[in-house]
Amino acid sequence: MKKKMVPWLFLLPVLLVLLLLFGYPLIKSIIMSFQNYKLTAPNDIYFNGIENFRKLFGSPETGMILKNSLIYVIVSVLGQLLLGMILALVLKKPFRGRGIYQSVVFLPWAFSGFVVGLIFRWSFNGEYGAINDLLLKMGLIDSKIAWLGTPGLPLIVIIIAMIWIGIPFFAIMILAALQSILADVYEAAEVDGCGAVRQFFQITLPYIKPTVITTTLLRTIWIFNSFDLIVIISGGGPANTSQTLTSYMYSAAFGSYDLGFAAALGVLLILALGMYALAFLKLTKYDKAGDF
Repeated sequence: MKKKMVPWLFLLPVLLVLLLLFGYPLIKSIIMSFQNYKLTAPNDIYFNGIENFRKLFGSPETGMILKNSLIYVIVSVLGQLLLGMILALVLKKPFRGRGIYQSVVFLPWAFSGFVVGLIFRWSFNGEYGAINDLLLKMGLIDSKIAWLGTPGLPLIVIIIAMIWIGIPFFAIMILAALQSILADVYEAAEVDGCGAVRQFFQITLPYIKPTVITTTLLRTIWIFNSFDLIVIISGGGPANTSQTLTSYMYSAAFGSYDLGFAAALGVLLILALGMYALAFLKLTKYDKAGDF
């Protein structure tokens, strides 16, 4: 009995820290989601049942924001995955100056979301942004485009920024998985007459499948929870047309100071992401990934 308790004693300090840093805020958020909790009225805090959830589902903007969230996450993850995999396949083969090239292409991952947001905000500025100037000089447009002031366009800019910043993460992870595949496997396949395309689908993909599944799952959750690029680039505008659920939650908490409504959004996000993670791992058969 004492031997069974030893591992738990070693884990106890970490469990206490996790409970303090994550457990208490989570429980507090769940409680706040059922309260009328506004910082503008600190003396008028009370339980209001499911009123915050009713307000959320009854808002005419909720459908648009949910649609934005799905488009933002799906397009960003797919773009990062495809471009990151292509980059990893290119960098796998040795060539002159590969080390310098790697340091350059992996640079976006070193930037903070705040810096990237500012870069894209000023680059896509409708009046004096570099993108409009470049497109005008190339003759692709006749007049300046209000990238951040036209409904629908800010979300495109945000997705481009998110793809740009996330490509190195996929490239690094997939490149590490590719380098773990023994060269003998490919040599044997070539002897058997297996072409490059067949090698990719029957050797490369099965070997890197666990890495692809894990990175896709992590990046989906990270992107879904990300709101810094949205806040910095467009602020969710114009008229909330570039808001996602997380940026909407941020606006509710620190814009209108309605912490109860923001907490209700947070609880729904936790449930949605939890179900997504379970469904994703089930559908991709992660426990059997890498088996031949």
